[in-house]
Amino acid sequence: MTIGKGVELDTLIKEAEAEIEAVDAQELQSTIEDDDLVVIDLRDIRELQREGHLPGAVHMPRGMLEFWISPESPYARPIFQEDKRFVFYCAMGWRSALACQVATRMGLERAAHLDGGFGAWKEAGFDIVAYEKRKK
Repeated sequence: MTIGKGVELDTLIKEAEAEIEAVDAQELQSTIEDDDLVVIDLRDIRELQREGHLPGAVHMPRGMLEFWISPESPYARPIFQEDKRFVFYCAMGWRSALACQVATRMGLERAAHLDGGFGAWKEAGFDIVAYEKRKK
């Protein structure tokens, strides 16, 4: 099947990147322990299990983004109602660019995304934490 009148993914990503703030791995690493920062891992749980995650990262499946951010949602998470800086990341930076665009439009004024995603972090040689299943 050919999509006739759709917008290409590359266009969507470029439009998002034009609207949002991006941070590189070096910049994020220098602020990773700030109390004011919340790092959000958007990757699928299987990616976390296989590759680990950034230190202190909160896992939020991309499909729950709007529901966790919206205070009117039954799935709202209190952390998103706090005056914090949020940095989203995924594997390569595509999902996080789109997610950051939505988060910013929803009111997270201090949102950014990790340019190059987990891959850029890993390539820079920064710490990666092994995934541990949450205890109930």
